[in-house]
Amino acid sequence: MSKLFGTDGVRGLANGLITAELSLHLAQAAAVVLGHRAIADGRRPTAVIARDPRISGEFIAAAVEAGLASSGVDVFDAGVLPTPAAAFLVADLDADFGVMISASHNPAQDNGIKFLARGGKKLSDALEDAIETEMEQPSPRPLAGDVGRIQRFADAEDRYVVHLLQTLPRRLEGLTVVLDCAHGAASGCSPEVFRNAGADIVVIGAEPDGVNINDGYGSTHLEELQAAVLKHGADLGIAHDGDADRCLAVDHEGTVVDGDQILAIMALALKDSGRLTDNTLVATVMSNLGLKLALKEAGITLKETKVGDRYVLEGMREGGFSLGGEQSGHVIFAEYATTGDGVLTGLQLAARMAETGKSLKELTAVMTKLPQVLINVKGVDRTAVASDAGVQEAVREAELVLGDTGRVLLRPSGTEPVVRVMVEAAEIATAQRIAEELAATVQERLSLEAVI
Repeated sequence: MSKLFGTDGVRGLANGLITAELSLHLAQAAAVVLGHRAIADGRRPTAVIARDPRISGEFIAAAVEAGLASSGVDVFDAGVLPTPAAAFLVADLDADFGVMISASHNPAQDNGIKFLARGGKKLSDALEDAIETEMEQPSPRPLAGDVGRIQRFADAEDRYVVHLLQTLPRRLEGLTVVLDCAHGAASGCSPEVFRNAGADIVVIGAEPDGVNINDGYGSTHLEELQAAVLKHGADLGIAHDGDADRCLAVDHEGTVVDGDQILAIMALALKDSGRLTDNTLVATVMSNLGLKLALKEAGITLKETKVGDRYVLEGMREGGFSLGGEQSGHVIFAEYATTGDGVLTGLQLAARMAETGKSLKELTAVMTKLPQVLINVKGVDRTAVASDAGVQEAVREAELVLGDTGRVLLRPSGTEPVVRVMVEAAEIATAQRIAEELAATVQERLSLEAVI
């Protein structure tokens, strides 16, 4: 069979790729692979399942629960909650594994199934491969009292909210915060958390109807949040995506604050409190050069990984580091979470404002973003980027022009015949010119349509 798992679980068109049948069989296979330790210990495996509010999540969740219970797994249904809440609950309940049904920031017609290992951690490639292999085997068929039970996880949201509030170094009285919940999984819990933390809140994008998730709201559509912050004279705006594992922000002037800037602010906060392990931040190669320069000025080391929050997590675990994340707003506080958590990130950012008495605009001044231009070059041989002499020579020439004031990154797509050309420079015109020149070189030398 073709590989099902992508960079973040199994994701695709609901009732297209993600059918009830696939969901059932995937769950049955996961029950065997992720529940084997419990079975070996003579226990019945347990699993936590949660979903975002898109309409297809209802039948997919039913199919997943049927697959798990029919394989002898006891299921705790947490209902609509963010991905990081599901991860927390797996650990808090000491469950054998978890399932999150969501397509994150994708539109409503998509959906996905993501498994979490014991402790709420993302699956390794090896475990994902094992689940796919198990799908080709006959499914287990326990009988009578050996089948699993499905029960509502009644206090799931309360446990998550209490957990988040316990992470606060400072309450938020005096701050007015606009929350954009993307009509997604955080529509209930994010307002509750910020209200209980003492903030005055204005809530937008928190009326999910099953089909409006990420539609004009959330971290991929910040215009409504910017307008609301200005309208209400708020100190801060927080935007989640559909499953609330990311957070972007808006300052009191309506200026967007991205994941790199949030990471810079929080790295300094953790360093000040002595909680930034080895004075090191983990981020991807796509992070803005301004982040690296700001960290260097503050005496903080930047450890770079491949693009993807799973690689950030791997880098953090390898070194035991406490903070990592991506420009897109996936920020991981290892002290409190096993994955990116948009509500947690927003809370910590607001708490830093309350703690320092500074506006978000003042806090972001620690980092100067360099203009960044990204061009996707399509229809090219992505495997030849590193070996083509002409392309590499063009990169070296560009790097000589930029010196210490910019950088070049050519990144092949993992799935398509596409090469992503990224250039940063002190001036946007310089970045644009060099990016276009490099893109032209890549297109000319690596085109798949070239005459042989």
